[in-house]
Amino acid sequence: MKQHLGAGLAILALAATLSGCGSSSGTAPAGTSPATGGAASSTAGSSTGTGSSGASSAGPSSTSSSASASSSQAGAAVDLKTASSTAGSIVVDAKGMSLYFFTKDTKDSGTSACTGSCLVSWPPLTTTSGTPAAEGVTGKVGTINTPDGKKQVTLNGMPLYYFAKDTKPGDTLGQGVGGVWYLSDPSGAMIKAAGQGY
Repeated sequence: MKQHLGAGLAILALAATLSGCGSSSGTAPAGTSPATGGAASSTAGSSTGTGSSGASSAGPSSTSSSASASSSQAGAAVDLKTASSTAGSIVVDAKGMSLYFFTKDTKDSGTSACTGSCLVSWPPLTTTSGTPAAEGVTGKVGTINTPDGKKQVTLNGMPLYYFAKDTKPGDTLGQGVGGVWYLSDPSGAMIKAAGQGY
C-alpha cells in the first residue's frame, strides 16, 4: 500500500513538474492558452503567441502597434491639398473637406481670433506634425498652438478652419458667411469673389 501511495505521489509530482515546464516552453495549460493566445493574436496580429511567452510579448506588441499606428497617422498623408470648386481651385484637407480663413485673424500673430462658441461652428484644422505636408499648395504652411495645446495648421500665417455645416468633400457652405469667412486658393490668398455654396 505504501509502495502504491509513494508511486502515485511520484507520478503527481512528475506531472506537476512537466506541466510547469510546459508553460514556459510555449504550451500553457488549457485554461490559460485561449485567453493569452487571443490577446496575442488580436494585439500582435498573429496567432502564434501562446503561454507565458505569448503573454509577455503581447504587452510590448500592443504598445508598439499603437505607437506605429499613431506615427503612421501623423505622417501618412498630406495635411493640405487642392480641389476644384465653383470658386476655382481651393485648399482642402487630406479628405477633401474645404478649409476657410477668418478675416478677424491677424497674419503671423500666432493666435486665433476664433475662440469659445466660434469653434463649435468653425473647428480648427489640426495636425500632429511639426511641419505639415502640402500637395499642390504654394503658400507657406505652418502651425500655431491652440489654447488646448494642439497644433492648428496655418497658410501664409493665417489659421485654417472647417465649417461645421460642410458634411462632405466638395461642400463650400462656409464661403462668405458673415462676410468674414472665405476659402483659400493654392497660393494662400482669400477667395472673396465667389458666392456661397458649391
